[in-house]
Amino acid sequence: MTKEEFHSGFVAVLGVPNVGKSTLVNRILQTEISIISPKAQTTRNKIQGIYTDQEQQIIFLDTPGLHRPHNNLDQYMDQAAWSAVQDVDAILLLVSATQALTEDTRTIITKLADISVPIFLVINKIDLVHPDALLPLIDQYQQLHHFQEIFPISATQGNNVAELLTAVGQILPVGPKYYPEDQISDHPEYFVVSEIIREKILELTRQEVPHAVAVVVEDMQQRLQGKLQVQATIYVERASQKQIIIGSKGSMLKNIGIRARKKIELLLGERINLQLWVKVQKNWRNDPLFLARMGYAVKDLK
Repeated sequence: MTKEEFHSGFVAVLGVPNVGKSTLVNRILQTEISIISPKAQTTRNKIQGIYTDQEQQIIFLDTPGLHRPHNNLDQYMDQAAWSAVQDVDAILLLVSATQALTEDTRTIITKLADISVPIFLVINKIDLVHPDALLPLIDQYQQLHHFQEIFPISATQGNNVAELLTAVGQILPVGPKYYPEDQISDHPEYFVVSEIIREKILELTRQEVPHAVAVVVEDMQQRLQGKLQVQATIYVERASQKQIIIGSKGSMLKNIGIRARKKIELLLGERINLQLWVKVQKNWRNDPLFLARMGYAVKDLK
């Protein structure tokens, strides 16, 4: 890579749920563009994270965790992830050092066999296992596919992430700067704000609620008394879930609002007044019209 040449390209980040894809992208960008939760299937959209330095620009597609679909939303997430590999310059396949090689991961590797771009195997969460456990795991993966390179990393602690970034940059083609150097994502503020609210719901609610939650920012335009007015609706599938989100005397909803407001104010750099409503939309994960309104239209991925 010479000083006269600028390199750029698109890199898809694939893997089963909860292996740390969003954590890795956030680590590389040194900021949060993808919400993080210990609960699986947190990411629902392809999220473009843009890394730029003096020599290169890498556009990362952080994808939903690949899994067997159980409803229309799952189908959207699965197709969103696979559509991310179309026309990319490289793929990062993330696996967890804490998990044995699964059938779902074997299926992903099989599907990647016909793809000609470089594929890096990234073994995340090495900080959680003994080093002696890595070599047998690496050997298992090497028997399934000839990877461009294999990187054991810790996305939370940063181990080997810089080395991974360097290796990816070295295989990118000479190309233009697709985005301004100070831009780190292509998503509008409405989307990011809705994701922050959903993140706080994931942090605070019980296991039965998160996958049934959707957030729509209805308005983010007016300012009153020096504060930006943000109005958002939280959708759930059952009345019992609505009660969990609201909590006793509105305590849970208030707590969600407080946490979300603090993070949104940091993002926007101004004070806001956050108003939240909770509505029941029965079986919305299987409702094509509602999914399309939420931006989960499978036809848009084809």
